[in-house]
Amino acid sequence: MRYFIIDDDMASRRMLEKVIMEGDLGIVIGDAESGMKALSPVLSLQPDIVLVDLLMPELDGIETMEQLKKQGYQGQFIMISQVVNKEMVGEAYEKGVEFFIHKPINRVEVQSILRKTAEKLRLKNSLIAIRESLAHIGPAVKTTKQRNVKEIVLSILNDMGIIGEAGSDDIVTMIEILMSQRDRGSQLPPLKGLYEAVASKMNNVDVAKESKAIEQRIRRTILAAVNNLASLGAVDYTTLEFEYYAPRYFDFQEIRNRMKQIQEDCHEPVKVKINTKKFIQVLYLEAVDKLGQS
Repeated sequence: MRYFIIDDDMASRRMLEKVIMEGDLGIVIGDAESGMKALSPVLSLQPDIVLVDLLMPELDGIETMEQLKKQGYQGQFIMISQVVNKEMVGEAYEKGVEFFIHKPINRVEVQSILRKTAEKLRLKNSLIAIRESLAHIGPAVKTTKQRNVKEIVLSILNDMGIIGEAGSDDIVTMIEILMSQRDRGSQLPPLKGLYEAVASKMNNVDVAKESKAIEQRIRRTILAAVNNLASLGAVDYTTLEFEYYAPRYFDFQEIRNRMKQIQEDCHEPVKVKINTKKFIQVLYLEAVDKLGQS
């Protein structure tokens, strides 16, 4: 789940983010100190769930919720409040609030409510997917040229600005290998075996030695993607490439940290955690999906 927190109390925002991260409930992709400042980022990032404080200056929680819905946001709302007012609570539920979180914030209550909300959202999305699948049953006429795996992967890598990186060819080969093993399911095999499989495709190389070199090339290429997307987000987080790839392929908190470094013009070395397995897994699944569509 992807969360956005709106609360004029910084301590509450940080506490909620900590509870979400420690409870492994998802990622916080943004926060704002007022409803007015939240409108643009929420509409561009489209988080799954917005946690919004009831009492805030300029726009209160209910007004913020109304504005977001009016402008096209379709996610879920959870209201945060230390005020127990039956009329206000009733109005909030009428406007579409899923649950209330009471202040002072209680870790157990927050985690319980977020799990319930996430489960309801997953069920809703599953039902929508089923309806869409049923609606599209029937013969489909394909008029576009079918793309191969290499073209699909290169197109995605190009969007991230890493098509010229040394590890991009290794990534393409790895996805081609995975596509040839699709009958084994969508679960990614151990990365070590994949590195060795890519190395074995090369002529006259020491497979064990080359597989380690491949691992490093791919890590550097993924790091370049993080830097490219963070640079895009630091300038304009409504950029299509940033909106699409940053939360899907990477730990969004790492992207946010790198963005802050860029915005603050920090020249010190930046340590970024690279999750190669997640990147390859998402890339593989997207290639499978796009190959089926082409």
